Amino acid sequence: MGWGQPGTGPGAGAQKGKGNPAEAARFPWGRVLAARGPARAHRPPQLEPNVVRVGRVAAGLCQELRLARPEICRQAVQLFQRDVVAAWARSVLRPAEACGLLLGPRCGHWDIYGAWNVSLPAAPKPPVRPPVPPPPGAPSARILFLTDLHWDRLYTPGSDAACPDPLCCRGAARPGPGGAGFWGEYSKCDLPLHTIAGLLAQLRHAGPFAAAYWTGDIPAHNVWQQRREDQLLALRTVTALLRQHLGTLPVYPAVGNHEATPVNAFPPPYVHGNQSSAWLYDAMAEAWKDWLPPPALETLRAAGFYTVQVWPGLRLVSLNMNFCSQANFWLLINSTDPAGQLQWLVGVLEAAEQQGEKVHIIGHIPPAHCLRSWSWNYYRIVNRFEGTIAAQFFGHTHVDEFEMFYDEETLTRPVSVAFVAPSVTTYINLNPGYRVYEVDGAYNGSSHAVLDHETFILNLTEANVPGAEPRWQRLYRAREAYGMASAFPADWDLLIRRFQDDERLFQRFWYHFHKGHPPREPCLEACKAALLCALRTGRSADPSLCRVLRPARPFRQILQLWRQRQLC
Repeated sequence: MGWGQPGTGPGAGAQKGKGNPAEAARFPWGRVLAARGPARAHRPPQLEPNVVRVGRVAAGLCQELRLARPEICRQAVQLFQRDVVAAWARSVLRPAEACGLLLGPRCGHWDIYGAWNVSLPAAPKPPVRPPVPPPPGAPSARILFLTDLHWDRLYTPGSDAACPDPLCCRGAARPGPGGAGFWGEYSKCDLPLHTIAGLLAQLRHAGPFAAAYWTGDIPAHNVWQQRREDQLLALRTVTALLRQHLGTLPVYPAVGNHEATPVNAFPPPYVHGNQSSAWLYDAMAEAWKDWLPPPALETLRAAGFYTVQVWPGLRLVSLNMNFCSQANFWLLINSTDPAGQLQWLVGVLEAAEQQGEKVHIIGHIPPAHCLRSWSWNYYRIVNRFEGTIAAQFFGHTHVDEFEMFYDEETLTRPVSVAFVAPSVTTYINLNPGYRVYEVDGAYNGSSHAVLDHETFILNLTEANVPGAEPRWQRLYRAREAYGMASAFPADWDLLIRRFQDDERLFQRFWYHFHKGHPPREPCLEACKAALLCALRTGRSADPSLCRVLRPARPFRQILQLWRQRQLC
């Protein structure tokens, strides 16, 4: 799940197709249709909403490109075809624009994802006050952070861990050694429920916690065969498990991209009827009604986002990052601030600023992985409200990283950090893990900023030894591991600069990046340049953010390396 594996990165376009086992799980409609060949590059496609015809073509090309076994190709097409064609039929694409989208600029020009702007408050931005450490003896609070659990209810210890499908460790157990481990496996596998339950059960010894942030992706990666009832079963089962083990601890969830079926399919609220997301948002509101107050449940039911007071002086905003996703084909209809979420965020932050509240923002997909206009607008909002936004927390990539935000005027002064926590799941080739953030506590004048964080893992090599007891252990504590004076934005910016010159320190980060199980292929000069650029990039497709790095590399080359990352 890292650099050197097929996929996408911040600001990148659609994924590479051929040879990526996880590609079939996402099913790249544009790539599949584009693969009809260069001989057709100048023929504008007929955008007739013919579900059967499009499905037949897509299934054939999926098999021709060897994206998956024929059975998986057929199942994926059957699941996706009706919603994808419906979104295309409702989009504002003219034939030439559709041709440009699918087949490239030689066929036509499209700008459906063109630039747009949210409105910021007319009131001037308050004077910037550099963050300072809390006074001696001030209380701090520990926040449990869980993301990307990906429960696979068909996970079978002893089953094939090296299958050709997008998701393995399922089906019948095989005789002899080499099968999937009891607690999880270093492969393209998700987790059995008993591993997730074991994580939650041992937390009673790891607390106390003031709250838990849970940023989504509950179901497994078998996205070609998921039905709505499968997604709802995962939602209710894992929610009940959290409630059982966390008791009265306040839990604040966010919506992941895997909660829907088809995966990534989150139509804006103006899509009604059976194709809307009401089935999912209503179930979430019902499952989470003991954690969230009625006003939060109301906006959750409407569009999957909400705000709530965590404790006096601290407000939380949970964003539905699927409305920024490059993979959400429903945004073909209109990608301008879907559901009005960013303009709503501006209103929440403006009110918090006026009331003297600090704000934590949680979401699933990190901002740099969003559509360009959404990402750049979000960057503007973070700049305007840098005195109000105390911290940002995301997941989705399954690895341990962060994204920097700088002042828009010079792109040199660090203003915020988006922390990207590692996954609970092992997908792909990782240890299970979770994160605990230490933040400035609840007292008058608190910054509520992140003071430090710890990452915990279950070492599968040790845990899967016959007769061994699973032992969740701290992998590292950030300030201690990286020699940081504090954990403010300027410290993370300095750390990136230190990575350039201190190879041992960078390799330590690379080890933590993969939750203690890095790939065999080392991260050398090109890989390092791409990763450091990604750490500086809080908004997508902005080459100016990486020009200060040494040695300088063309941004086009950086983008090519980013596209080799696989996201989940």
